[in-house]
Amino acid sequence: MTIDRRTLLKAVAAAAPTAALPWGGAARAQGAANTIKVGVLNDMSGTYRDITGPTSLACVRQAVQDFGSRGFTVEVVSADHQNKPDVGSNVARQWFDRDGVDMIVDVPTSSVGLAVAGVAREKNKAYVNSTSATADLTGSACSPNTVHWTYDTWMLAKSTGGAMVKAGGDSWFFVTADYAFGHALERDTAAFVRAAGGRVVGQVRTPFPGTSDFSSFLVQAQSSRAKVVGLANAGADTINSVKQAAEFGLTRRGVKLAALLMFINDVHGMGLQTAQGLVCTETFYWDLNDRTRAFTNRVRGSVGANMPGMSHAGCYAGTLHYLKAVADMGVAAAKASGAEAVARMKAMPTDDDCFGQGSIRPDGRKIHPAYLFEVKKPEESKGPWDYYKLLQTTSAEEAFRPLSEGGCALVRS
Repeated sequence: MTIDRRTLLKAVAAAAPTAALPWGGAARAQGAANTIKVGVLNDMSGTYRDITGPTSLACVRQAVQDFGSRGFTVEVVSADHQNKPDVGSNVARQWFDRDGVDMIVDVPTSSVGLAVAGVAREKNKAYVNSTSATADLTGSACSPNTVHWTYDTWMLAKSTGGAMVKAGGDSWFFVTADYAFGHALERDTAAFVRAAGGRVVGQVRTPFPGTSDFSSFLVQAQSSRAKVVGLANAGADTINSVKQAAEFGLTRRGVKLAALLMFINDVHGMGLQTAQGLVCTETFYWDLNDRTRAFTNRVRGSVGANMPGMSHAGCYAGTLHYLKAVADMGVAAAKASGAEAVARMKAMPTDDDCFGQGSIRPDGRKIHPAYLFEVKKPEESKGPWDYYKLLQTTSAEEAFRPLSEGGCALVRS
């Protein structure tokens, strides 16, 4: 069914919460042997709450609902990892050892994402990461138990970073979140900048988590005389960086801001007056086509004042594809081996309303197109969350790091 764009924009403005569904009760009654248990592990209260948090949980529940009843039940549980690797690892271990969780999904914060990947491999459980950015999940840290769904630092660096260099931004200064994600995003973007003939004139590492004041870091960036300030951060850190850069007048002095990982939820937090003109890369946008609008229409009533972005969409699509693999191989086999469940996911083509048709490579990288967007001016927006105009599309085959270059031990040379 075709979803009318104007109707959906009105629905976004007026949507009211729907009644909660009784998740888990029926599954427990029918017995653990015929129940698949999915754990949503993310940031429910901190820097990344809006780009993961309750909206990811709602999208996973929507995937379960859309999957329907196919001879087994599905239970969904959730926890807050507080952006701390030790907390995330401990939750994952408890879920696998004590609580019978079969698959973990979402897991923002690359240091946590890498830690949980290790636990999933040790316990032979399935792991679908949507929101950690580090490309190492399908490179040096690849695992037969992991699928990396939505985006990664290599893709972001090529799309957003590459576009900025082509537009004349040949000198860069990085403001980088001081943990695995920020380091990886700076590394991958710097490589594209240098390959295109540009220069990196400096960088500064910002505490994560632990700061909302980026003024001293932005002063250093301004002093470097770089044409582009690359923001290798995400979530509230990106919002604060862009707002404070506007207050300091960086953009009025001709400096370009490169928000290397920005979500539509961040744009909403900044407001179009501040965010207008920013360029970013996403792999999902609610208003991209009829299928993305249909998905948004179904889930919109469950996400409150938020809107599904690409990380949330990855949670939906990854969960849906995992459940299809379980149905294909049988519950007992899927519960016995997460690696076998992931192998079945790789063997099956993907198809969902968020990303369309796609596939999962041997290294666990889910591939699909990447879209370079520019944030609209306030007068260009036709309604709530109508924030992007499409600049270019990178095909699935070109968007992500070549399979032969990642250094994944699962890839046969």
